[in-house]
Amino acid sequence: MKRCAWCLVLPLLAGLSLAAAPKESPRFDWPQWQGPDRTGLSKETGLLKEWPTGGPPLAWKVKGLGGGYSTPSVAAGRVFGMSYRGKDEGVWALDEATGNPAWWVRIAAARPVDRGEGSRGTPTVDGDLLYALGVSGDLVCLEAATGKERWHKDLTKDFGGGIPGWGYSESPLIDDDKVICTPGGKKATLAALNKKTGETVWECQVPGGDGAQYSSPVVAEINGQRQYVQFLRGGVVGVAADDGKFLWRYNHPANGTANCSTPVVSDNLVFAASGYGTGGGAVKISGSGKDSKADEIYFTNKMQNQHGGVVLVDGYVYGSNEGQVTCLELKTGKVKWEERKPGKGSIVFADGRLYYRNEGGPLVLFEANPEKYVETGRFDQPERSRSSAWPHPVIANGKLYVRDQDLLLCYDVKAK
Repeated sequence: MKRCAWCLVLPLLAGLSLAAAPKESPRFDWPQWQGPDRTGLSKETGLLKEWPTGGPPLAWKVKGLGGGYSTPSVAAGRVFGMSYRGKDEGVWALDEATGNPAWWVRIAAARPVDRGEGSRGTPTVDGDLLYALGVSGDLVCLEAATGKERWHKDLTKDFGGGIPGWGYSESPLIDDDKVICTPGGKKATLAALNKKTGETVWECQVPGGDGAQYSSPVVAEINGQRQYVQFLRGGVVGVAADDGKFLWRYNHPANGTANCSTPVVSDNLVFAASGYGTGGGAVKISGSGKDSKADEIYFTNKMQNQHGGVVLVDGYVYGSNEGQVTCLELKTGKVKWEERKPGKGSIVFADGRLYYRNEGGPLVLFEANPEKYVETGRFDQPERSRSSAWPHPVIANGKLYVRDQDLLLCYDVKAK
């Protein structure tokens, strides 16, 4: 059977067309609290290794966002955050390229609270949906493109939760088809909801009815069991992901004022730290299910980490020990170095560098180097408010985002 000439040529043309199609650049979004994996680590490369005097170039800035300590998230061409605006608390979205406003949605009344400049949590973006938790416990699911509400829960009314002294500060965790949150109630210390409908999947009653604090949970595989790890008022706990059963707890890192930092999990080791004269320590988790145990390996007062969090890079923990940055070895707790120059602040990692934000405002860049402190850039944030610079820095798609109450600054940190 003879084939026409076009039957032979067309497949070749189609192949040429596909070969000629330009490849899309990979995106390095920051879709939730502490980035893609909730570790404070970015996989992005090709970023500036040193900053020029005065800092990297400013791409854009936007004012009028409203008051709040909410750290932004970046996904699908948008920048998302939370704020108080007058008597309302809400979620906002900006265009990633320009900073132009996309939408604002009210989710609750603005609750008077100590350090009352507004929202604390970071919105979590999952596909075309967004999840955010307000200061008073309003947990919402919104359409990321428009802000249209899909469902709304109240952690106090629906789960008997107790609002922490400085308000709910948690950033919701999405895992498969569930939303994980921490009402902090006697019957529902933690809860899992269906992410599409908001219906309750399970409630976890931690022994003693431990209250919510200011940390956000992480998901981990420990000894072959998927679990959620959260820092509560009385300590760090692990609960089973499938049914919410309580597994283990570690109380030593907790203090009586505020537990803020997100725990770090590496294989079967869990590290957690807090400030107010306490410090940090690591436990080894053994067993699974009802046989789970948490045995402390070490505890040190050299990581009194209040609000800035810690990151784990190649086996070393970096973070603020009150007024100085400290590097310690995860497995042993051995301090590798301490440096006062950056001061007290928050930290994230990208492309071999640690981005550090002093709570007074300055931004610092230094190497993720366990042998010594090597600073490669520093600048003062312009237009500083009178509030503490507590929102963490964010790295996404070649940009550095710095939130200061109603101001958001976007810097270009891509190497040319």
